[in-house]
Amino acid sequence: MQIILMEKVVNLGGLGDVVKVKDGYARNFLIPQGKAKRATEANRKVFEEKRAELERVQAEAVAAARSQAEKLEGLMLQISRKTGVDGRLFGSVSAHDIAEAIAAQGFEVEKTAIRLPDGPLKAIGDTSVEIALHTDVVVTVTVSVLGEH
Repeated sequence: MQIILMEKVVNLGGLGDVVKVKDGYARNFLIPQGKAKRATEANRKVFEEKRAELERVQAEAVAAARSQAEKLEGLMLQISRKTGVDGRLFGSVSAHDIAEAIAAQGFEVEKTAIRLPDGPLKAIGDTSVEIALHTDVVVTVTVSVLGEH
């Protein structure tokens, strides 16, 4: 299916690009979330009329993400979990736990923005975690998992 991207989508394209994607991806994800529209002649005309406004909105979103990234850069989070004798956690530290710890510091971050490529943290120690505030803005914070008996 041919679609027009209404915003930048990772690994797909930027604002205004006409790309071909699988029907299900377009119908079930991109179009309902407002990230794309079908590439019909009418939608292309509407897009060209609104292009300047969409670019301005996207620039504002990037600027807001960059200002939040400056505040979050180098942040150190400490999360305590119960551990066994060998230092392994009984549970794990998930993106939800990290989002709550960031909220306790006074910042607002969605848990879907937190990137844990190896899955939840399951060991004591410091780990660098990336937070994608926008497709163009990624900040790194340190999560220190502390053990308690």
